Amino acid sequence: MIRHTVGRLAATVFIAVVLAFFTLPMLWLASAPFDDTPAITTSIPEFTLRNFSAILDNPYALGSIRNSLIQGGGAAVLVVVLAALAAYALSRVRVPGRDALLYLLLLLSSVVTGTAAMVPIFELATRLDLIDTHLGVILVVSGGLLPAAIFILKDFMDDTPTSYEESARVFGATPLQILRHIVVPLVRPGLATIAVWALASVWGGFLFQFILLRDPGKAPGSVILYTLYTEGGAPRLDLISTFSLLYSLPVVAMYLFVSQRYGFRFHGGIKR
Repeated sequence: MIRHTVGRLAATVFIAVVLAFFTLPMLWLASAPFDDTPAITTSIPEFTLRNFSAILDNPYALGSIRNSLIQGGGAAVLVVVLAALAAYALSRVRVPGRDALLYLLLLLSSVVTGTAAMVPIFELATRLDLIDTHLGVILVVSGGLLPAAIFILKDFMDDTPTSYEESARVFGATPLQILRHIVVPLVRPGLATIAVWALASVWGGFLFQFILLRDPGKAPGSVILYTLYTEGGAPRLDLISTFSLLYSLPVVAMYLFVSQRYGFRFHGGIKR
């Protein structure tokens, strides 16, 4: 009895410590923007709104959030559309080496990181006149996200009943009509998962955006955040914390909306 009680107490303490480890940074992010003199500690803030005024006075802060929405939203749409088409084709068409090809694409996307591929990507973007454009960023980051997106969506496609498609095909529906009106409604949770994942990946991305964009007016928030330091390289915690809070709100709002409406799953739709 005593041993059982001690074990449960130890488990409770361990869980509390883990929760505190992940909760304290969130508390700091929520309180530091309202603190007149924020520091790397969690304390009762000296309430002020001057930090928000300073961010609003920054000529690139709010514009960078708009740029992030353009780049992240464009990449999410492109990844969802192309991944859905590719996953449907790979799920329904039986070709030799299909699964090996899919695993190979996923492996190469993991092994060939952005840092290793940056030089050829930059050279290609330069030749195609995509430097300093939103389209260049969208195409580059989408290419890196597509293999994993196809891999995840194929599982959803595999678990959707083909009897619905066969019935539609009897009445003359084309493959694109079947995909749009039958398959897509069944795999909406998977599409929502991929959309949020792609947007969040681009939202927090830095390397490609920093190298491909030279105009600060086109830079996303992840790059503008890098500029909120003093000339000596010391972080300005008041500005960084305030901008981080504002920068995280769109993604959190989207996550809550999609989670409430569709839910998040990484496995397929209707079981046979």
